[in-house]
Amino acid sequence: MAVARQRWHRLQGVFAVCLPLVLLSALFWPERDLDDGVDGASIYLLATATTGGTFYPVGVALATLTRQVLEPEHGLALAAISSAGSEENLRLMRSGEAPFAILQGLYGARAWAGEGRSTDEPPFAELRSVTALWPNVEHFLIRQRFASDGSLSDLGALSSRRFSIGARFSGTEGSNRHILQALGLDPDRDFSLVHQGYGASADAFQNQLIDGMNTPAGVPVGAVTRTMAAARGDAVLLSVSEQQLAAINTRYPELWRFFDIPADTYPNQPEPVRTIAQANLLAVTADVPDEHVYRVLETLYEHLGYLHAFHAATRAMRLEGALDGLPVPLHPGAVRFYRERGLEIPARLLPPEHG
Repeated sequence: MAVARQRWHRLQGVFAVCLPLVLLSALFWPERDLDDGVDGASIYLLATATTGGTFYPVGVALATLTRQVLEPEHGLALAAISSAGSEENLRLMRSGEAPFAILQGLYGARAWAGEGRSTDEPPFAELRSVTALWPNVEHFLIRQRFASDGSLSDLGALSSRRFSIGARFSGTEGSNRHILQALGLDPDRDFSLVHQGYGASADAFQNQLIDGMNTPAGVPVGAVTRTMAAARGDAVLLSVSEQQLAAINTRYPELWRFFDIPADTYPNQPEPVRTIAQANLLAVTADVPDEHVYRVLETLYEHLGYLHAFHAATRAMRLEGALDGLPVPLHPGAVRFYRERGLEIPARLLPPEHG
């Protein structure tokens, strides 16, 4: 217990005093191959996303945690690198360049099924889940005058109007297209699509240049806060019905789940909003040793408070929800970790190597 307390105090010190240096050093962290570390340490690359999103800072926090806790005792650590997001992360994993990655759940499900953007890619049979991270919460937002029942059904009222679907080829665009098509909408036919990131979408809504947008991310989303504040009641967050959730989950069951945004989470939002969220997940390739995956998970959950302090999105993480919404079977090292802690693992999450 004394050793654990010392570690925690040391990590608190790193967070409070060295956070700017941690983020700066991560930008220039040399990319290392597997087992290319000091004194024979195993340093694994962890692919995240662009530096302006949530994947990257959480990845940096997790990498810093392993550097502080795992490398001194076990010669094991992660090194976070920025990337274009889930789609590129899968490419880096397939090529063996980055054994670990943070993925949007939809992209994990598609890769496992062999249904990615490229029809030439086979199912990613070596992909494995480590843990669910924070929920990627859907924030469908439209102008007040188009809102009838306040649910996703109101998107039909935006016919031919400008809707921000996300930057081209982004995970946001991919998940938005999946949801809209599941609801019977054709994004290219039914809307005048705008391809913008979150900040640009918020600006466009404020300037009357778009009438709707969706910015899936951990709650609260800065772009939504800004939009709801500036709109002064002219922006409505849409809810999701049970029938709509069932339709969205038709292709990949249990991928999205209900998520309640509490009242007053955003300006001019006096009532709670029941929307949906998919899990972001920490993924790994099957060839990483079981012991290494086990140690990474052990470190993550023993020091979860460190991640909570680092980024608000991770405050939804808990051991009891580690398997919620995972679209890909677990790594054997993760199976061992969860079984030792009494979690019941659904048969669909058992890896092929477990028979």
